[in-house]
Amino acid sequence: MIRKAIFAGLGASVALGAGVAQAQSSRDYISIVGSSTVYPFATVVAEQFGKSTRFKTPKIESTGSGGGIKLFCAGVGVQHPDITNASRAIKKSELETCAKNGVKEVVEVKIGYDGLSIAHSKAAKPVAMTRKEVWLALAKDVPDPKGGDAIVPNPYQTWNQINPSLPNAKIEVLGPPPTSGTRDAFVELVMEEGCDGFDAVKALKSDKKRHKAVCQTMREDGAFVEAGENDNLIVQKLEANPNAFGIFGYSFLDQNRDKVQGVAIEGVKPEFDLIASGKYPVSRPLFFYVKKAHVGVIPGLKEYIAEFTSEKSWGPDGYLSERGLIPMPTAERKQFAGSSNGLIAMKK
Repeated sequence: MIRKAIFAGLGASVALGAGVAQAQSSRDYISIVGSSTVYPFATVVAEQFGKSTRFKTPKIESTGSGGGIKLFCAGVGVQHPDITNASRAIKKSELETCAKNGVKEVVEVKIGYDGLSIAHSKAAKPVAMTRKEVWLALAKDVPDPKGGDAIVPNPYQTWNQINPSLPNAKIEVLGPPPTSGTRDAFVELVMEEGCDGFDAVKALKSDKKRHKAVCQTMREDGAFVEAGENDNLIVQKLEANPNAFGIFGYSFLDQNRDKVQGVAIEGVKPEFDLIASGKYPVSRPLFFYVKKAHVGVIPGLKEYIAEFTSEKSWGPDGYLSERGLIPMPTAERKQFAGSSNGLIAMKK
């Protein structure tokens, strides 16, 4: 369902500020920021929206989930975005920042699912990994390979040092920066799941701060390379270096299958049906967040939401599934679409 993002002290409604009151004459297009993963989906919807309605095509910036939420929460009014895309759920602390800045009603729209992919050049030999192996390759500190409970600086330089069946190649993985929802999801779904497979790490659970640092901190010696928010750049680098791996959403893998291939995780490949069925172990929901105070004020905002949440867009046969979005089950889509209709009518 679409729901109001709730936390203690969230106001019931927010009065339109002077900036929003003037929005109709000051800005005649929708401003959207946020996730690089949701960006291609939002762009397709925006283009369709611009062609099929009397409204201008929305302006969309790929800033990363964290960066987009920061911009979104900065205030109410024409100078602030109307929508932020996110490849993770908004945090309570971010909602609190929104409220402090006058953004007191935020509406969450879940749009579907995405598989988090580890990919490499199609010219390379197919590879399968476990999350434990990925964590050993990318964590800053790992259990001592010599045994015991000691946690030491990561000594692994090549993949086959971790597992002889993996490539005899230097560990090099290109991934998103800390502001990215993809990075957050990777840490939660891969790094944290992988690290707790080791007794030496489990033993740290009594010290939550140390345990978190060991599980989540990425290497800084060149094995993990922050490649910014541009997933297309990662694909280009993988093409140029068949020994390198990259981290991005399934949609980018799907759109670039002539160039890259997905790594099987726990024996399951990142494929549409396997993500939709829940068999692929590294999947996540995708969202966008709407500033309710702007609905009915910014021209076309409620109509854009209607386009995004229509069956022709996010349904199993919709144009977004052709771009790699994993649709929600029918009952879940109906639940969200029903709530969306309520939001759309709210400011008429």
